[in-house]
Amino acid sequence: MSQASNLFTPFQMGALTLPNRLVMAPMTRSRANNEGNVPTESTVKYYEQRASAGLIISEGSQVSPQGVGYVFTPGIYSEAQVAGWRNVTDAVHAAGGRIFIQLWHVGRISHPDFHNGELPVAPSAVQPTGVQAYTINGMQEIPAPRALETAEVKAVVEDFRKAAANAKAAGFDGVEIHGANGYLVDQFIQDGSNQRTDEYGSSVENRARFALEVVQAAAEVFGADRVGIRLSPTGTMGGINDADRVKTFSYVAEQLNKLGLAYLHVIEALPGHPMAPQPGQELVAAHLRKIFTGPFILNGGYTQETAEAALANNEADLIAFGVPFIANPDLVERFEQGAALNMPDQATFYGGDDKGYIDYPALAEAPAGLAQ
Repeated sequence: MSQASNLFTPFQMGALTLPNRLVMAPMTRSRANNEGNVPTESTVKYYEQRASAGLIISEGSQVSPQGVGYVFTPGIYSEAQVAGWRNVTDAVHAAGGRIFIQLWHVGRISHPDFHNGELPVAPSAVQPTGVQAYTINGMQEIPAPRALETAEVKAVVEDFRKAAANAKAAGFDGVEIHGANGYLVDQFIQDGSNQRTDEYGSSVENRARFALEVVQAAAEVFGADRVGIRLSPTGTMGGINDADRVKTFSYVAEQLNKLGLAYLHVIEALPGHPMAPQPGQELVAAHLRKIFTGPFILNGGYTQETAEAALANNEADLIAFGVPFIANPDLVERFEQGAALNMPDQATFYGGDDKGYIDYPALAEAPAGLAQ
């Protein structure tokens, strides 16, 4: 790379010094043991292989049984899950890496099959659209959820706090709150899914309250400089929407700014990406970059070239890569050397065995491009 490269320079992110600016994005791979939602030996290998990333953010991990909405996804609420994740963090640290866990509650994006026949929960009884639930019985229609009572909302905040404590016990370097992609935290923030009239609804201040309480709870466990949050202000998953996304997410960023967090992680995909904003849709990330003074991560279809441009233009401090890290365990080294990338096998992204999970070759193992 030329001397102008920023991707490979160190960066101080909260309590951690990162050796480069490449972040491995959180990605559901649906490989956990479905008996107890526990990470496996293959999970250990998967993250260990990718330890050269400046920071690994793990796949979303449920904070409680109530937060489950997909089969074969890990949690961080049981002793077995903590032990499984401890194997992962030990391996990543031994390989010289750093790893945060993403704390996840799906809210309404779930199905009664996961909850002994009970309805999924959400801020309000608003049925999601355009999505189905991935259950042990296959893909199923998602019903309208049950609205959480005020006391139940406060209990969910405590579930996030306990999950953060479990993450600390499991050896993680920090936690990321999953506030994106139409899941529970996002459902509270946006007015299309939050029609509450209590302290957690109506005004933007009230709709942001749950997210801020969750972040604060995690910060009280780890220290704010080891806590990040992910937002997707232009996302539409499950029909998530807000009447004024710039106003809503600007307020959230202003409040987060006061906490001294490790980072703010924003998904606003580049044109051509499946999650890219619709033509004419107002972009939000640049507004949040101006507001949030801490480390800022962008994610969504970046290549080495577009990542370098974003860093050079001060659009972000770090860039998160998803699919490139699936297919290239040594993505950092490939970028540094200008080597060809393995082709990702989309058929093995979700579920299955080790094929397409831990068998992509590194440069030292086989010529680039072998993986099909």
